[in-house]
Amino acid sequence: MENQILSHQKIQHKVRRIAYQILEANVTEKEIILAGIEGGGLKFAKKIQNVLRSITDAEIILCKVSMNKRNPLESEVKTSIPAADYKNKSVVLVDDVLNSGTTLIYGVHHFLRTPLKQLKTAVLVNRNHKKYPVKADYKGISLSTSLQEHVHVQFKAKDDMVYLD
Repeated sequence: MENQILSHQKIQHKVRRIAYQILEANVTEKEIILAGIEGGGLKFAKKIQNVLRSITDAEIILCKVSMNKRNPLESEVKTSIPAADYKNKSVVLVDDVLNSGTTLIYGVHHFLRTPLKQLKTAVLVNRNHKKYPVKADYKGISLSTSLQEHVHVQFKAKDDMVYLD
């Protein structure tokens, strides 16, 4: 059974709020790198990028972060842009759901190998089941759920939704 947590309209509001928070933390930056984790994180990063482009003149660069989410140790984390392009820049690592923190911590680890001006994280849903010391600097909603429950994020044109089953 589906239990809707966030409607399309509420998601749009959260994307806009997160975009403004990112801009506030980077008000003097000429470039902001949005590093979206492949899948829902990349889709969420694109939504944030669209809002940021409408509210700032800074260049908003989208970077796709690829990894084996089931077992991040098996494959290396890869980015769609070379490390030189985000060196000494402000980077925001974006994912749709922060569950155990595994995906986010491996993404953070990858970016920490390059000197950065700042590294922050953004998630739409923070589930509070972390097994790693990683936090979301920007979050749409925090949920206290059981481990048996599953949060699903659906990004579809004019029909975004977050639901629990």
